[in-house]
Amino acid sequence: MEWDSNSDLSGDEEEEDFTPDHAVGGEPLLPFPIENMTQTAPCGFVVTDALEPDHPIIYVNAVFEMVTGYRAEEVLGRNCRFLQYRGPFAKRRHPLVDSTVVPEIRRCLEKGIEFQGNLLNFRKDGSPLMNRLRMTPIYGDDETITHVIGIQFFTEANIDLGPVPGSVVKESAKCSDLFRSGISVFRPIPVGDRNVCRGVCGILQLSDEVLSLKILSLLTPRDIASVGSVCRRLYVITKNEDLWRMVCQNAWGSETTCVLETVPGAKRLGWGRLARELTTLEAAAWRKLTVGGVVEPSRCNFSACAVGNRVVLFGGEGVNMQPMNDTFVLDLNSCNPEWQHVQVSSPPPGRWGHTLSCVNGSNLVVFGGCGRQGLLNDVFVLDLDAKPPTWREISGLAPPLPRSWHSSCTLDGTKLIVSGGCADSGVLLSDTFLLDLFMEKPVWREIPVAWTPPSRLGHTLSVYGGRKILMFGGLAKSGPLRFRSSDVFTIDLSEDEPCWRCVTGSGMPGAGNPGGVAPPPRLDHVAVSLPGGRILIFGGSVAGLHSASQLYILDPTDEKPTWRILNVPGRPPRFAWGHSTCVVGGTRAIVLGGQTGEEWMLSDLHELSLTGGSYSMEHIYEFVLARDEVSKWRPETICSLARFALDSVLGYRHWDNSCSNRLVAFDRRNDIHILDKRTAKEIRLDDIQGSVWGSDLHSPECLSASQFRCKSSSRINDLG
Repeated sequence: MEWDSNSDLSGDEEEEDFTPDHAVGGEPLLPFPIENMTQTAPCGFVVTDALEPDHPIIYVNAVFEMVTGYRAEEVLGRNCRFLQYRGPFAKRRHPLVDSTVVPEIRRCLEKGIEFQGNLLNFRKDGSPLMNRLRMTPIYGDDETITHVIGIQFFTEANIDLGPVPGSVVKESAKCSDLFRSGISVFRPIPVGDRNVCRGVCGILQLSDEVLSLKILSLLTPRDIASVGSVCRRLYVITKNEDLWRMVCQNAWGSETTCVLETVPGAKRLGWGRLARELTTLEAAAWRKLTVGGVVEPSRCNFSACAVGNRVVLFGGEGVNMQPMNDTFVLDLNSCNPEWQHVQVSSPPPGRWGHTLSCVNGSNLVVFGGCGRQGLLNDVFVLDLDAKPPTWREISGLAPPLPRSWHSSCTLDGTKLIVSGGCADSGVLLSDTFLLDLFMEKPVWREIPVAWTPPSRLGHTLSVYGGRKILMFGGLAKSGPLRFRSSDVFTIDLSEDEPCWRCVTGSGMPGAGNPGGVAPPPRLDHVAVSLPGGRILIFGGSVAGLHSASQLYILDPTDEKPTWRILNVPGRPPRFAWGHSTCVVGGTRAIVLGGQTGEEWMLSDLHELSLTGGSYSMEHIYEFVLARDEVSKWRPETICSLARFALDSVLGYRHWDNSCSNRLVAFDRRNDIHILDKRTAKEIRLDDIQGSVWGSDLHSPECLSASQFRCKSSSRINDLG
């Protein structure tokens, strides 16, 4: 392969020796000096695909097009050697092209090393250019060269070659004249401590504050991650935590952002990493917890709901179908979480098959269910933080029919939405009602729609995108029969005339059949609303041999919503029911029980954590040191228990050395963590890299985990 394309910066200045550029914290951004690209004249920029035969061009920038006269569509898919041909109709390399440079380019490509040199090139109109070329290979995760980047500095070649045979492209000559004349559009202008080429990257003339507040804050988390890889300045700007918080708030809403601020470990993770983990779900994992306290009498068919980092359990079906009306709370922020019975005033009548929802921070709302006298349609609200907590009934006018096994959700922090369920004589319902709980005189209002999904019970309602609601699954009526459903319906309550739309389903009118693997039909399942509008489905009553613990995810905001399976590590529960599972802090789904379908062992919990910040390395190790009997243990016993906790709970791979005071571990993303055993505090790499890492070992921030493990496995003693 012969590489011969446009080059980068201006040609009159001496070229500096190549030294790799690093970003803040020592992390390499690009393997060539970015500052040259912004401090001199415009440069051509070409990217080729090294995995394809003959290195076809996959990208050229606007400067390349203007200087050479070739449009992008004319060169994409071709090898760069065409620039060695004089004019678009030439069939072979021009004889004045240095025959010693071309083999050197080929050699560098074959060996995967950088090339720098000068080469004669030609514009589309045949006029000569001297190309000062720098080629740099780009490596993938498996150390394979995936792309080659060419940066070209063009200067005029004072060679009289005579007229070009064949037609001369006028627009090419015009572009060449612009380049020769040094038009002001390419004149570098100062912006802070940088020079920016006007017209080429004019956005960088803006201040960091304007870029952050007026432009970058309006992008999505994925876009911000991409922008940060453009250049060193944008990389530094996109590392700002305040910017990431604004991006998350604009993308996910202020309510979701405030909830995420209460997530344990969120401050340690930072908004950038939190956004990454909630977007990619790379840190999602199951783990099993054991908590103290008891919930007595034993029961099933209760409802659970999260208030902040507390799990609240109300009601349920006791022995001989006895309806219960007591309230229990589990505080997950406690060092030793345990179930506690809450003494409340004026409790609602006992019930099961009801819904329990959180509104306006610390308020809980109960609706419907089956009580001692039959089905119910009453509403009770409890402020959990009040002294003492007191249930109060909301006497809404024009209430819906009494029902059980319906679905509900809350909207705007004040409104209760109720849908479907089972009425008297087992009749399934398809209506949808709304009640504003904080009106002076609340009134139930049925949402008028032209068409409703088939009647059902045991389905879920999930709020996304502000005032949009997604309905999934349930036991649905189909003629005289009832079947488990995997249908998806949406409704937008912000519209003047809301209407149900079928997104996916089995034979429903207007239903699509999305790509991917749809979840098996089910009822009484779990639906988790993720930031950004995605819905996570698992658990419930599933027919056949399908696993109820398999996770499925759907983004209803996509043009063509597609189900996909999400595989996460850890030990999932055997069973997970919608009425006994709740979402804590927007990042954790807590499944109560989960080992059998009938017995409720409420001291055993399963947690699906969507981020790596719920329990840090420091948290686990500190838990070991906080045990009462730890003073009687030998240091080796303490370390062994801590290592076991790191392995089983966090999935960390670790090193330990009996002579070392520090424990080194890699998490599931191969990020490095170092813990001081004496203080049980995690140590920042910035604090120790100057004294710990030897001169022959780069900073860990500059190395991948595999490189770090190879280079430092023999130096762990230094960490002590």
